[in-house]
Amino acid sequence: MTDALHSAPGPHARLTIVEVGARDGLQNEREIIETDGKLGLLSRLLAAGVRRVEVASFVNPARVPQMADGEAVIAGLPDVPGVSYIGLCLNKRGVVRALATREGGRRGVDEAGCVVVASDTFGQRNQGQTIAGGIAENRAMLRLASAGGLVPQVTISAAFGCPFEGHVPPGTVVHLAAEMAAAGAVEIALADTIGVAVPRQVEDLFGLVRSAVPGVRLRAHFHNTRGTGIANAWAAWAAGVTVLDSSLGGLGGCPFAPRATGNIATEELVYLMDRSGVSTGLDLEALIGVNHWFERLLGRQMPSLVARAGNYTAGRQSAQLETAGRQSAQLETGARQA
Repeated sequence: MTDALHSAPGPHARLTIVEVGARDGLQNEREIIETDGKLGLLSRLLAAGVRRVEVASFVNPARVPQMADGEAVIAGLPDVPGVSYIGLCLNKRGVVRALATREGGRRGVDEAGCVVVASDTFGQRNQGQTIAGGIAENRAMLRLASAGGLVPQVTISAAFGCPFEGHVPPGTVVHLAAEMAAAGAVEIALADTIGVAVPRQVEDLFGLVRSAVPGVRLRAHFHNTRGTGIANAWAAWAAGVTVLDSSLGGLGGCPFAPRATGNIATEELVYLMDRSGVSTGLDLEALIGVNHWFERLLGRQMPSLVARAGNYTAGRQSAQLETAGRQSAQLETGARQA
């Protein structure tokens, strides 16, 4: 056991799940999901218990066509108490657009999800910024968001590895976290954008960042590109991280990262936590229902294994096995009598 496991949240602690399916989950989809479909997805996720949710990104629609209707989606969102809507912002223009959704007394978004990339090459391809440029831009973005009444939070993208440069030094991530905390970020997420992390690396990096920015809430964002996403989520929880991102069905992927695949599935994260005695406030059966509804809209099956296999409770499973056993015995008796 590592030291991180000894500092894990207690057995009655609560995990906050940030649902990113409507933004990160859809941004890499080739077939455009219409505004009504996105709003249908979001309303069903809220009914399943989701209370923090990425709803859109304020990006150039020519680069990410799926997000071209961001403002229309936000305008159609229900004003539900206790729910926090997040808009992804890659530059100051994005924050200005996020603030504009609140004009005229409208609800709009509640959080500005800013992004800084932990690699020069990926940063330039993703948002036209080197690390130094990203730090300067995010300082201004966080100030602008805070002044406008938005919750200023930031994600450090490619924190565990870069698709172009490979290894990302932990010191780079720690430096970025310290800069973002100093700039006013109230929450910092470490993102495994291309799905290369392993649990030990997750524990170590979050430990380093926590030491560098004590008092700042940390969040984790994992992709399941190499099958380690759920294991990494548990490692982050064990390291004391109480906010994790996930996407319904495991959808997602970065348009600017080669061979990028989806996020960890919300259904699988909720199943893991439910069976481990950790409260999430999300209804797994309802999420599975949302998954099946959205698959019909997509026209294909999503990656989530839990949505395919269904939930499991020991009592129900035992009853099903007992019923199956009785039916088998009856068939066998009938066959002998015949």
